[in-house]
Amino acid sequence: YSRSEASAPRLAQQAPGAPRVFTDYGALVADPTIEAVDIVLPIPVMAPYIAQALAAGKHVLSEKPIAADTATASALIAEHQGRRHQVWMVGENWRYESAFVQAATLIRSGVIGRPVTCHCALYAPVLPTSKYYGSHWRESGELPGGYLLDGGVHHVAAFRLLVGEIEAVSAVVSQVSPRLPPADTICAHLRFANGALGAYVAGYAAGAPWPPYFHVVGETGALRVQRGVIEVTSGGQTQTATCDKYDGVVNELRAFADAVRSGRPHANPPEEALRDLAVIEALLAAAQSGAVVAVSR
Repeated sequence: YSRSEASAPRLAQQAPGAPRVFTDYGALVADPTIEAVDIVLPIPVMAPYIAQALAAGKHVLSEKPIAADTATASALIAEHQGRRHQVWMVGENWRYESAFVQAATLIRSGVIGRPVTCHCALYAPVLPTSKYYGSHWRESGELPGGYLLDGGVHHVAAFRLLVGEIEAVSAVVSQVSPRLPPADTICAHLRFANGALGAYVAGYAAGAPWPPYFHVVGETGALRVQRGVIEVTSGGQTQTATCDKYDGVVNELRAFADAVRSGRPHANPPEEALRDLAVIEALLAAAQSGAVVAVSR
């Protein structure tokens, strides 16, 4: 999709049998032969396009985070309330990554007992070799938290899937790279509704060679997981299992199609995306105030 001038054709010229190419978004969502749209736009400008697609009766798959702030996200969800027959999935592929899904199932089965603590440190430096380098909307300082928001919702989704709801946070942030405003590094404390405590570190200015495991320690065992690998320690024994890796996008697209075709529930309704965003918003507020901040519900 690209914005068109007023004089541009509503449907670009094309050869017979070729995919249709629209140069006018309004014409696209008004087309009765189109059932669903996948909206892949910079987060600061995405909300009105979601609203327009929903108003036109389309099923929607939109990028994460759901919006730049919880107020905008809540307004979109309110618009969707009267259109529950329309599928709206927010594309959080970490909630469909096989290793995280299987690890969450193991934890809920009681294999490590009640979760007591958890932690994760992730380093993803945005260097000239990174495919995200030069992504203006992430690096302009206009998106709250910058990469801490854009990447952070992935991490929050994984924490919530593995351990449970996060009810309060505290954090400190810094900007190490002058290219990555307003902040590129975070060190945070998480308090979960089930009583577990967590530590979360993420950085986009500097790297490290260590794999980004999520660790969960329970009353009777421990588990750690990264994409493709799960390790469970219980009764003095450690077992390692491998699974498909980087399959979250394929799995979520399949789930979206199933939801459209059969009405089957999926794991990424906008309410889940709102909760992910609310945690990041609370972390940024905690860093600014220096206080413990409750996560909005």
